[in-house]
Amino acid sequence: MKTQQNNSRASIITIIFLATVLMLGACTEKKVSAQQNTATASKGKAPKIDIHTAVISGNIEALKQHIAAGTNINEKDPFGGSSPLISATLFGKTEMAKILIDAGADLNFQNNDGSTALHTAAFFCRPEIVKLLLDKKADKSIKNKYNSTAYESVAGEFKDVKSTYEMLGKMLAPMGLVLDFPYIEKTRPEIAAMLK
Repeated sequence: MKTQQNNSRASIITIIFLATVLMLGACTEKKVSAQQNTATASKGKAPKIDIHTAVISGNIEALKQHIAAGTNINEKDPFGGSSPLISATLFGKTEMAKILIDAGADLNFQNNDGSTALHTAAFFCRPEIVKLLLDKKADKSIKNKYNSTAYESVAGEFKDVKSTYEMLGKMLAPMGLVLDFPYIEKTRPEIAAMLK
């Protein structure tokens, strides 16, 4: 029964991030030309690169320009409904996450599947981002549409969700996601302890 629950959880987590994958694919296509446009953006004016692409590509200057220009820093991507902060946590862009948090991003923003940045940071074992979110009082009790909290996404055994990480790693590798399985296996219990 427990294995079945863990397998269900793994399937649910996969679904959560598939929507993100669609958004990221669309953003990545714009990356090269958008980065060129960033150089011409003036201070106080939003750059031509969209905020999601700026975050995923690690373009700190473009992100700061968006913030200065008053761009909605909680803007939903059109596919999975993720915020720029959720995207930053997915790809381990700690500096981007910090900038967004300091700029007042909604820490409890939920994407279309009800997952928050804390869910994402926990599952992908981003302890620095988990700490940033917890320090700013992100809500640990929020459940996504699959009835899981951030804690529950890392409370199970790694072996029960390894195939989910493998699948996500393969799908998102072209966009820059690097998953270190021994690190994730070691860090999941540490993240769970942070979230208790």
